[in-house]
Amino acid sequence: MDQSTSPAAVYNDAVVRQFSVMAVVWGVVGMLVGVVIAAQLTWPELNLGIPWLSYGRLRPLHTNAVIFAFGGCALFGTAYYVVQRTCQVRLFGGWLASFTFWGWQAVIVAAAITLPLGYTSGKEYAELEWPIDILIAVVWVSYAIVFFGTIGTRKVRHIYVANWFYGAFIIAVALLHIVNSAAMPASFWKSYSAYAGVQDAMVQWWYGHNAVGFFLTAGFLGMMYYFIPKQAERPVYSYRLSIVHFWALIFTYMWAGPHHLHYTALPDWTQSVGMVFSLILLAPSWGGMINGVMTLSGAWHKLRDDPILRFLIVALSFYGMSTFEGPMMSIKTVNALSHYTDWTVGHVHSGALGWVGLITMGSLYYLIPRLFGQKQMYSVKAIELHFWSATIGIVLYIAAMWIAGVMQGLMWRAVNTDGTLTYTFAESVKATWPFYAVRLLGGLLYLGGMLVMAWNMVMTMLNARPAAVAIPLPAAAAAH
Repeated sequence: MDQSTSPAAVYNDAVVRQFSVMAVVWGVVGMLVGVVIAAQLTWPELNLGIPWLSYGRLRPLHTNAVIFAFGGCALFGTAYYVVQRTCQVRLFGGWLASFTFWGWQAVIVAAAITLPLGYTSGKEYAELEWPIDILIAVVWVSYAIVFFGTIGTRKVRHIYVANWFYGAFIIAVALLHIVNSAAMPASFWKSYSAYAGVQDAMVQWWYGHNAVGFFLTAGFLGMMYYFIPKQAERPVYSYRLSIVHFWALIFTYMWAGPHHLHYTALPDWTQSVGMVFSLILLAPSWGGMINGVMTLSGAWHKLRDDPILRFLIVALSFYGMSTFEGPMMSIKTVNALSHYTDWTVGHVHSGALGWVGLITMGSLYYLIPRLFGQKQMYSVKAIELHFWSATIGIVLYIAAMWIAGVMQGLMWRAVNTDGTLTYTFAESVKATWPFYAVRLLGGLLYLGGMLVMAWNMVMTMLNARPAAVAIPLPAAAAAH
């Protein structure tokens, strides 16, 4: 579709700038906390005997900071940027977009204060207590109003596929958060889940895995479908495949959560349903990966000298690897070995550092100079350095955790001829120590890359043209 004749409009990029800058800031903070707790697992005395710095309190701070602060700000910012340009209209709702920014920062700061103090619901990825949960719901509903209001007032008949993924992510996360966070308050900072026993576990992992499926996958696929075609200057490889990818992914993901509860009190048939849908999930996931990678058809040479494109394409490689590994680990016989080991930690970080981290960094490297009136980032060599630092860090991290995890699983199930355990648990911990040291090195490299990005962003902002105003560009789908 040709949008070159669209009437000029000034987009609301102030909120996009705010979210983009804070995504980098929170990325540094979240990854720094990750390095601290990786160091604590290597040298446990590093908590210094201070309760607020204990691993059990800093670990949920790390996951919330990386997922909801770093990833969340990037999702808000890119969604607002993409929806305006693909709909050729200013953000709907006026001040409401600004409210989502300040409301989301308030959520992050509240999390950063309450989690080290020990206020937690104890639910994975949903640790925040009920007052913060209510604020999250209010901000999220406002986000939905802004996003879908913009879609509703669009000047272009077609809804580009990136918006389908962003839209599904917004709706699903609202549903997941509100249902899983249902609780009875006992005091201002303490509540008890509305569910009990195995039902609570089932609802939690319906939420937990779909937080991965929608917050950490569908939303970032929205980035992929816009920023890869834009950076490659190529139309998306197959628009038809992108629609099949969308519907297959959002239908299948919802059923995969029970694979987190293999060999628990959850009914066996429910575990099997989770396993089967996890295996089916491989098809749409790889369909989307292939669609993104093949968008480079005829432009492979650009990978040689375009580090931003390298971030985006290597992110897809990790997406493909993680979405092969996940279904494999959901198979009960494989899960019997991997469950409760560091293999699971390696898998999560393959997706988080490799897919989510790299696709976000690539998208922000595309966005930031445009948001500040520049043709490119202050230093392209710094982007190159960041790419290699992050990639090497990821490989060290996940390889160490894979080896440690398989070793742990084999040590825990090893038995002597008389039926007694061959190894004590303490022996498995001792054997894991070198791999924890390698993981720490990988985390330091990844954090180092993020610090380089922060420096590059600040220098780009300092060189910004004062009257940088965004003007409409043809949508990513222009040539499809």
